[in-house]
Amino acid sequence: MLRQNRRTVQEFCADFHAAARELGESTVVSPRQVSRWLGGQLGGLPHPAMCRVLERLFGESAEELFGPPRQVDAGGDPGAAATRPGPSGSRDQNDVDISIESEVAMAAVESARFGQFAEQSNVGPHSLEQFRADVGRIVTTYPNRPVYPLFVELRELRDRVFDLLEGRQHPAQSQELYLVGGVVCGVLANASFDLGWLSAAETQARTAFLCAELAGNNSLRSWIRGTQSLIAYWDERPRDAVELAAQGWSYEPETGTPRVRLASIEARAHARLGDQRATEDSLRRADRARAEVAGEDQPGGLMTFPVAKQTFYSATAWLWLGDRANLQQAERAAEEAVALYQEDPPERRRIGEMSLARLDLAVARLGQDNLEGAAEQVRAVLEATGRRRTDSVVRRLRQIGQVLQRPHLHGNPLALDLREQVVSFCEFAPQAELVEGAR
Repeated sequence: MLRQNRRTVQEFCADFHAAARELGESTVVSPRQVSRWLGGQLGGLPHPAMCRVLERLFGESAEELFGPPRQVDAGGDPGAAATRPGPSGSRDQNDVDISIESEVAMAAVESARFGQFAEQSNVGPHSLEQFRADVGRIVTTYPNRPVYPLFVELRELRDRVFDLLEGRQHPAQSQELYLVGGVVCGVLANASFDLGWLSAAETQARTAFLCAELAGNNSLRSWIRGTQSLIAYWDERPRDAVELAAQGWSYEPETGTPRVRLASIEARAHARLGDQRATEDSLRRADRARAEVAGEDQPGGLMTFPVAKQTFYSATAWLWLGDRANLQQAERAAEEAVALYQEDPPERRRIGEMSLARLDLAVARLGQDNLEGAAEQVRAVLEATGRRRTDSVVRRLRQIGQVLQRPHLHGNPLALDLREQVVSFCEFAPQAELVEGAR
C-alpha cells in the first residue's frame, strides 16, 4: 500500500506523526521501525496507539494491514491468486519485468526527492553577509565600549547562528556559520572574562573551539587556545597557561597574529613561574612570529594583537621576573606600550589594555620607589575606566593597593591618598557595570 501511494519511508513517518497529532496520540515511529514492519519482522501487532494511527491512515484494520497479502485476480476480484504460477511454480516473466521496472522507478523517485531535500537551505547570501557585518562591528567596537551591553548583543547573535545550524544549509554555508559561531563564542568568552566569570569564560571558549574545529579554521583555533591560555593565566594556573599556548602554537594560522599573541601569553606564564630563560625564549618567538605575519586578522578588532599589546605583555613578563634590571626593562616596555596606545584615535583606543599597561608602568615605578610617577598612571586609569570597568583592571588595582600598604610607605600622604582612591574604585566590582548596562 505504501508503494502504491508512492510514499517513501520518511514521508510515511511524517504522515504517521501528523495523523497521531490529529488523534491526540503521543506515539511516534522511526524509519527503522517502519522498515521492520515492511519486512514482516513483527511478532504480533504493534502497540495499540500505533494501531489506531495506522488504521486512521489506511482505513484498514491493523489485523488486515499486518496479515497475509490479499489475493487479487487479474480482474481485481479478491480470492484469486495475485500471481499465477507457471509450470515450474515461478511467476510469469512479464510480471517479473513489471516488478523490476516498478522498483527501479521507485528508487529513482526516492533519489529525486532526496535531491530536492539536499538542495534546500535555511540561509542565503544576504544572511551570511549580515552576520559578517554584525560580527565585524562588534569586534571593532568591543575594546572601547561597556562590556555588558555588548555581551547581551553577542548572546542574541549567537542564538541566531545556532538556530540556523540546527536547520539545513549547504556544507559551505554550514562551515561559514560555524566560523561566525566560533568567533561570537570566542568574544563571549572574552566578555565573560572581562565581567569576572572565569568558569563561564572557559565554557564559552570550549564551544568556540568546537566551532573552529567544525569550520576547519586554524586562525580561530589558535586564537581560542590563546584565550583559554589567558583565562588560565588569570586564574592562577600558569602551567596550564603554558600548555594551552603550546597547543595553540601547533595550528598554523591562515592569516593574522594569533601566534604572536600565543607566544606573548606564554611569556607571561613562564615569568609567573619565575623561569627567565623560557620567558625570554617566548618573547623572541613572539618577535619572530610578528615578522612572519601573513595578511590581516579576520574579522579584525578584538581579534587582532597589535604591537602595543605585544609590548604591554612583555612589560608584564619583565615585572613578574622582578629584580632591578627587569623592573627597568618593564618600565621601558610599559612606557612604549602606553605611547603606542595613545597614537590611536579616541574612538578606536583600547581603554582596558591601555589601562593595564599604565598599571604595569605604575608597578614598575613603585618597585623603583618612584611613587609620584606611579600615582600619575594610577589616576589616569581611575579616570579612564570609570565607564568600562573590567575584572582584570580591578584585580591589578587591588594588587597596587596592597603594594601601597608596605611598611616603607606608611605615613606617606601621597601613598595614603592614592590607596583610598584605589579602594573606593574597587568597591564597585565588574557586576556594577552589569547592572548599569541592564538599565
